[in-house]
Amino acid sequence: KDFNLTNEKDAHSSDSDENLERGNWSNKGDYLLSMVGYAVGLGNVWRFPYLTYQNGGGAFLIPYTMMLALAGLPLFFMECSLGQFASLGPVSIWRILPLFQGVGITMVIISTFVTIYYNVIIAYALYYLFASFQKVLPWSDCFSWADEFCSKTRIVSDCNTTLHGEIIHANYSFITSNNLTCINGTINYKPVQFPSEQYWNKVALQRSSGLDETGRIVWYLALCLLLSWMIVGAALFKGIKSSGKVVYFTALFPYVILLILLVRGATLEGALDGIEYYIGRQSNITKLMEAEVWKDAATQIFYSLSVAWGGLVALSSYNKFHNNCYSDAIFVCVTNCVTSIFAGFAIFSILGHMAYVSERPVSEVVDSGFDLAFVAYPEALSKLPVSPLWSFLFFFMLLLLGLDSQFATIETLTTTIQDIYPKVMKKLRMPVTLGLCTLLFFLGLICVTQAGIYWVNLIDHFCAGWGILIAAVLEIIGIIYIYGGNRFIKDIEMMIGKKSRLFWLWWRMCWFFITPVLLMAILVWSLVTFSRPSYGSVLYPAWGTAVGWCMIIFCVIWIPIVAIVKIVKAEGNLVQRIVSCCRPAANWGPYLECHRGERYSHIVDPKKKKEHEIPTVFAVVY
Repeated sequence: KDFNLTNEKDAHSSDSDENLERGNWSNKGDYLLSMVGYAVGLGNVWRFPYLTYQNGGGAFLIPYTMMLALAGLPLFFMECSLGQFASLGPVSIWRILPLFQGVGITMVIISTFVTIYYNVIIAYALYYLFASFQKVLPWSDCFSWADEFCSKTRIVSDCNTTLHGEIIHANYSFITSNNLTCINGTINYKPVQFPSEQYWNKVALQRSSGLDETGRIVWYLALCLLLSWMIVGAALFKGIKSSGKVVYFTALFPYVILLILLVRGATLEGALDGIEYYIGRQSNITKLMEAEVWKDAATQIFYSLSVAWGGLVALSSYNKFHNNCYSDAIFVCVTNCVTSIFAGFAIFSILGHMAYVSERPVSEVVDSGFDLAFVAYPEALSKLPVSPLWSFLFFFMLLLLGLDSQFATIETLTTTIQDIYPKVMKKLRMPVTLGLCTLLFFLGLICVTQAGIYWVNLIDHFCAGWGILIAAVLEIIGIIYIYGGNRFIKDIEMMIGKKSRLFWLWWRMCWFFITPVLLMAILVWSLVTFSRPSYGSVLYPAWGTAVGWCMIIFCVIWIPIVAIVKIVKAEGNLVQRIVSCCRPAANWGPYLECHRGERYSHIVDPKKKKEHEIPTVFAVVY
């Protein structure tokens, strides 16, 4: 019976796989590109460039690089090693420390929340992609949907002028009717909105006045959301065997588009102004004295690399046991950071041209987040010759950047289900994957109502913040201080070979002290500087903030719940129970017997031993 189970394969595994039960990546390229696709996302394009110019230009690269070495890379290497060693997903991997299994559950639930709104952003990109198939871009001018505040240029309201030898203050209509001129530095402008801004709010989103006004479902955004989920489901219907091939296009082609946009942008008038604004003609080194700059660098590295989401563990769990996860971690982290810097040049070169054409300073056309991706950059593209082509390329790039990150997040959820119900996933992987995508599509419909953008911003504000930081802090404390950092290093050496003490010196310094201290500092800073969520000038109602807190509480509450369940189920007095839950489960170790060696020769076969597995209460909820 066991022999048949071991050799019963689905589309997720093949005869060439080392692990016939779970499956492995077809080759190293599939894994590396999936990891790059997961790490390199929309934030590399719309957040990093903004943070760079805001925090001292090129000087920001100093704290950014330091935070990569001190916080990002150590966590990234840890998670890749952890998943590869045990060949388990983010929940079952906590056989290493059963008391902390709730941390894995928290990671999975946060990933679920994030994947709901992340696909909505992909739907926005799809909508703009389809809108680009027009001779004249619909946001290039103030068309029928615009109101009286829409204007392509700034409109002068009033200024100071000289009349009969005296300086007077007058409105602009009086100035022009009397052939007068404004005195430099005294001009006031009317509050106007550019066509791209009004198109984004009035047409694309049909945005309501706030979270209180839900409105109706915007049907074309709902269709785009459905299409994006269909693409994700189609790419993942065979698990890593199919997604591993799709990422050759979705992970690599954005670099081609970025290069095209950079070359085009660099040839435009005003491009140099934009790039100088990005890196800085003279980088402001004094900015490094501000704590906010270091916090921004650490936060960007942390979220950019996607650590503590569960995805790195899930993707690495399909590696072969002796894969060099150390070199993989270095490669993916460096690629991610270089991409961020490269994207900044492509973005700011064209924004510089926009500032030149509209006769505004670069600071007035630069923004971050949604405003950069769906307002400022589309506005800049609409001013280029053959603008529909450049618009298509940009939004196609956003689509691809979003999709491969989404592939990895959904793979995290399906890997968790596979670890809980391996027999079900062997027979019903395709229906389960499609069912999961369908469920998440329906959950995301609230994000394509007229108040949808407020929900997207709310989930991002809460779920993608403190929950991940809490999970990361507990993860590194649990593995390094409770399981044992030296023991973990020996586990890694079973995979990549024996290394010298000098080799491990840096990693020990980071894992034992520097990284946990940095993460705690970021967490405390984030809590101390908490402010009520808002979208632009729209403040959220009190009940909206309460919903946000409920979401984050729902994510992290599993950490104490599972710990209590484990302690209650253990034997002995309270201290003995806690101690036993802080020891690895009986079935912790390499998945395959041939890799266990003497250190794990005692291991109980995972197929026969189900102790310390996922709590029934979570299995039901999930």
